[in-house]
Amino acid sequence: MLCDSYQRKIEYLRLSVTDLCNLRCRYCMPLEGAVKKEREDILSFEEICRVVSAFARLGVKTVRLTGGEPLLRKDLPRLVAMLREIPGIEELLLTTNGVLLAGMAAELKRAGLTRVNVHLDTLNAEKFSQITRWGRLAEVLAGIKAAREVGFSPIKLNVVLMKGWNDGEIEDLLRFAADENLILRWIELMPIGPGKDLQENFLPSAWVLERLREKYHLSPYGKRLGRGPAEYFKVFELNAVVGFIHAVSQPFCEQCNRVRLSADGRVQDCLAYDESEGLLELLRRPGTEDSDIDGKIARMIQVKRPDHGGFLMPACTATAGMYGIGG
Repeated sequence: MLCDSYQRKIEYLRLSVTDLCNLRCRYCMPLEGAVKKEREDILSFEEICRVVSAFARLGVKTVRLTGGEPLLRKDLPRLVAMLREIPGIEELLLTTNGVLLAGMAAELKRAGLTRVNVHLDTLNAEKFSQITRWGRLAEVLAGIKAAREVGFSPIKLNVVLMKGWNDGEIEDLLRFAADENLILRWIELMPIGPGKDLQENFLPSAWVLERLREKYHLSPYGKRLGRGPAEYFKVFELNAVVGFIHAVSQPFCEQCNRVRLSADGRVQDCLAYDESEGLLELLRRPGTEDSDIDGKIARMIQVKRPDHGGFLMPACTATAGMYGIGG
């Protein structure tokens, strides 16, 4: 069992397979994008599987593939199939912006992907293009449709709440999610990377909950939907489920069960802290045994902090934005 020094059980690995993204969301990535790393500077599929196997031996049960945009990683379904063969991994999940999902959903399903989360902040095509700087809403909607058609269920729809951008679409997004049989999740805008400059757009997710309760009957859902931190409610009138991730206003650090692995092999214990230690050198050192990797991971986890006070720290070049560590 993998536990940190505060006895939190670590069973969830968020695995970034690339820093690159085909969108430039204003709260996540600068217009110029991420610097593309050389192929030898990122983990190969075989190295990823060796690290995930180590985490699995230590008790991790869930792996989420993230980015950047994970569907940009060449031959991703092959990695999915490789990861499905690792003993102990019970769930293999994906978070995507959905732009490329329509053409890959069937192959990912065949490879053994368990579930999909799609990120979508607005249903207004013009506003979508403004937030993402050039994205096309129709491509994301096509990706959601394809994921449903090949049998991914439930599909979670992740929305970052931003005052002045999408706070007027609360009911529209909820009704869309209900009609499409999606689970809508509102996520607070985090002060990370470019998000630090948009704090005047911050709204607590409780604000959404209050607005919805003015019109709908909501009650606690009563059970967890995955291993993440979202708080879920049943919306009776729409037979829908809505979730809230209060990362800033109501931190859930005492229940944190996750760790992050970057595309270049850095292990990061918290989004709010940019200090991290890498595994790439150890993986490529001749004679490295599995026990060496297990031991280093276990030692890394012991430095996991009790909370994410790092949100108050100045920016650091190790993770300039969410794209560097997978959100």
